[in-house]
Amino acid sequence: MSARENETAPARLPDTGVSAAHASVTLLERLADKLGGRASVTAVYGEPVTADGVTVIPVAKVAFGFGGGAGREVGATKSGDGGGGGGGAEARPLGYIEIRDGTATYKPIRDPWSDVVLPLTALVIGSVLPKILRSLRRRG
Repeated sequence: MSARENETAPARLPDTGVSAAHASVTLLERLADKLGGRASVTAVYGEPVTADGVTVIPVAKVAFGFGGGAGREVGATKSGDGGGGGGGAEARPLGYIEIRDGTATYKPIRDPWSDVVLPLTALVIGSVLPKILRSLRRRG
């Protein structure tokens, strides 16, 4: 089986003789192995790209999370019930490192909401608030 086929192959179900708790632990170990194997420097700092004497290295914030469950055996027949788990990952671009003429500079990717909306909101509140306070003083 090739490495690519191994990545996309469905997980095998545990033997019926295995407890749900053991199956959950096995699931968590497999998730940790798969996610941990992908957590590398290139997950945060992408592959450098060079063009016209400038090297650009993308920078991202990467987060992994996973959880699992357990089960129990019920009665003398030892029929079991239980639950499983899952996991996920998130990657968000933060900026890039630009290397030009031997000098490295970090350049953040700006969020338009925090660059435009928040200052405009502060400006509107700052201009309207004194008028509201004056009208409240006149009433009181």
